[in-house]
Parts: sequence; structure tokens; C-alpha cells
Amino acid sequence: MKLNKVKIGLLALTVMSTVACKKEQSSSTGWNYNDSKWGGFEKHEYAGQETGPGLVLVHGGAFTMGSSEQDVTYEHNNVERKITVGSFYMDETEVTNMHYREYVYWLNRVYVDYPEVGINALPDTNVWRNKLAYNEPYVDLYYRHPAYQDYPVVGVNWQQAAAYAAWRSDRVNEMILIREGVLKPDPGQQNETNFNTGAYYVGQHDGLTFGKHQMRNYAGDKKARRDVRIEDGILLPEYRLPTEAEWEYAAQAGVGSSTYENINQKKIYSWEGLTIRYSGGKERDRGYVMDNIKRGKGDQGGIANRLNDGALITAPVASYWPNDHGLYNMSGNVSEWVMDVYRPLSLEDVTDFNAFRGNAFNKIKLDQDGIVDLKDSLGRIVYVPVTEEENVGRRNYKRSDNKGSIDEETYMDGEQGYEYGVSTLIDNQARVYKGGSWNDRIYWASPGTRRYLDEQQALSTLGFRCAMHRVGAP
Repeated sequence: MKLNKVKIGLLALTVMSTVACKKEQSSSTGWNYNDSKWGGFEKHEYAGQETGPGLVLVHGGAFTMGSSEQDVTYEHNNVERKITVGSFYMDETEVTNMHYREYVYWLNRVYVDYPEVGINALPDTNVWRNKLAYNEPYVDLYYRHPAYQDYPVVGVNWQQAAAYAAWRSDRVNEMILIREGVLKPDPGQQNETNFNTGAYYVGQHDGLTFGKHQMRNYAGDKKARRDVRIEDGILLPEYRLPTEAEWEYAAQAGVGSSTYENINQKKIYSWEGLTIRYSGGKERDRGYVMDNIKRGKGDQGGIANRLNDGALITAPVASYWPNDHGLYNMSGNVSEWVMDVYRPLSLEDVTDFNAFRGNAFNKIKLDQDGIVDLKDSLGRIVYVPVTEEENVGRRNYKRSDNKGSIDEETYMDGEQGYEYGVSTLIDNQARVYKGGSWNDRIYWASPGTRRYLDEQQALSTLGFRCAMHRVGAP
């Protein structure tokens, strides 16, 4: 009996071992996945997108985009219309002086042969100057002094903000590879040897040392290893500026006013209620202004001993109360850059899903043999515009630059549809910025309001935060 029990036990273990070792098979071909004997095609389990540093998940859906207040400027550039936004991630707070100084420090440390890169990234601290006000202390101290390290960075133009977001993408993905043991920390990287996500994906990541946990390459033998690929789902999509639709959706935070499939009341601001004063929670907080705005002419924040919004200029980025998405200062403190090119009537042109104006479609540059061209001197993969010749027969787009799509189609040879500097300040370098600031009246705190500025200009009232695409299920 004991012998039989042993035999039965061994048989059970054999069956269990066989089941455990059985490879998953393709439902279309029956071939094994992750099996070098069957060609090595890989399939990986995916647990879901990791939330990148600083981000909050914003569940997408339909909402009414546009004005929720009287159009006091009579521009009629934000007429209400219903659109849908896909799920995305948004920075919990505005980018701070400390965040931005870390960026500039990295540029100066790595691009030793190209000091102009770090110089060009510096904020314009002269934005604090006013011909009839004494703001020189802010010019000298606001960006660098530790007293302001948690305050929003200002004086950053649109191009600089977009460059920061691209740099942040690479640093976060490099951190993930180091954390997973794929790479080792490499603080000595310089110039073109720095980690760039695009260059890493195409095998141009020289200058980095490998960790112990390279990915198993099932197309080779058991010892074969490879770099991480997009198909592994380990690295994150890029950090970027939010689109205008994303920003407004996140600021409006209708999720807090919804019952089943109804939004009971469209918010005027980023919080519940029709007033700018706090009315819930602890009694000691009631009556305080909900955000950092200009209360009236000559009144930046109240009187001494009772500064109502607690700030005369900007405030630390995690001040006040977050909205129903958990985002801070979506209505005040500083206005924020978004990705979109400005047009007064974008509402008539853009689609009703992930609305956006500003697309310029590019492709990776290939050499004469059709191989990815070498990265540039800053370690970045080179992209070139798509051409109309290669898009013959394509229905969804023809050319690379679509910033003026529909709006400029009556103009030939790519000419601007606006006489810039003659009759308007709008061209394809005019970028939208959203939200009120410490020096704005409350009207601009309403999420539907919109303004624009040339992408190379900056303001003491204008900062930014980053966003990221949500992959997979919303």
C-alpha cells in the first residue's frame, strides 16, 4: 500500500509538472508562445500601466467643452460643444522651480560639449519686470532661492516646456530600466551617450552599462538576451503637454458632479458650487478663496493678518484644495501651456474625439540602405516630415504639417491664412494657454476660457504641467 501511494504521488507530481510546463499556444496557429523550439514568438502578460512619477489617472469620457460663463471678452472662441476625451494621466501639480532646476542641472552636467543646450533651457526671469513696479527681487530670487523651490516655474516658453516633457520621459524610462535591473546607473554619461528612449528602442544606446536582468530572447538559445521592446510593456509612453481638450476636461472634473450617466451641473470653476469661496469641510476654512487669483483691482490677496488666498504672487503648487480628479490649482496660481495651436474657431474644425489642432506627422529618418540613421550629437533619434508623395492614396492625411488643416486650405503653397503682424497675432506659432493666474480676475479661472501666446514668449503668470497617454482599458 505504501508503495502504491508513492507511485500515485509521483504520478500526480508528473501530471502537475507537465501542466505547469505546458506553453501557451496561439489561438490562430496552435504554435507555442515563448518557446525557442517553435520559433520564439513572444507573448507577455500585462498587468496594466504603471503610474509615472507625479501623475494622476484621469478617466476619460464625454463632456461639454467650452464656455460655462458669460463671454465677457466677446471673442466667441469657446462656444460649447460635446466631445469625448480618452483616458490619460495628468501631473498632480504644476511643474515647480525645483523640478525645472533638476532638468537644467542635468543638461549642464551631460552636455559638456554643448553648453548652449543648458543656456537655452533657462527660464526668462526678466518676465517679472514691470516698467512701473519694483519686482527686481523676483527677477534675482524667484527661480533659484530655496524659499520658492516648491512654487511653479514661470518664464518658460512653450518650446522649453515641450523640451522639458521630452527630457522627463527619458529620465523616467531610464529609472525604470535601472529599477528592473536591465541597466545600471550611469552618472558619467555625456553628450550623445545619454539615455534616450527612442535611441534605446532601435539599439543605439551606447555608453550605458548592462544590469543582470536583460530580457530573455526566445529566438536564440537559453542564454540569449535582448533589450526591452515596446511589446514588453515595461517602459512608459512619453510625458508631454496636455491637449486643450484634456486640460479643460481635467480642470472641469465633472466626475464629481455625475450621477450614473448624467452630469447634474456643469461647473463654472474647477470646484463645486457657484462661488469662489470654500463652503465645505472644516468650519475654520469656510469663506477662504478656493484658489490663487486676483480678487480685484489693487487686491492680490487680501489685507495683512487676513490674506484670504494666502499668496500675493504664486503659491506652492500643492496649496488650496484639489479638484475631483485630485489635481491642484487647475483654476489659478499660474495659467498653463497646452499643446494646441490657437485658432478662434477650432471648435468648428476639430473632431469630437480627442480634439486637437497642432499635428505635424513625422517619421524616423532612414539612411540610403533603409536602416535607422545614426542618432544626432545630443543622443536623439532624427525625425523628418512625411511627404505627400509617400501618402498618395492615403485618405486620413496627405502632408506632414496639419496645424492649419481646413482653416488654411484655401491658401496655396503652404502660405499662412492670416496676415501675421498686419491684421492678427495668430499664426502656427500661436499656442493656447488655459486657466487663471495669480494676477488674473476670476473670469479666467473658468476652465472653458482660452488665450494664446507665441510659442517663443513667456510670462510671469504662465507655467505648465505634463500629461501622458493611457494605454489599454480606460
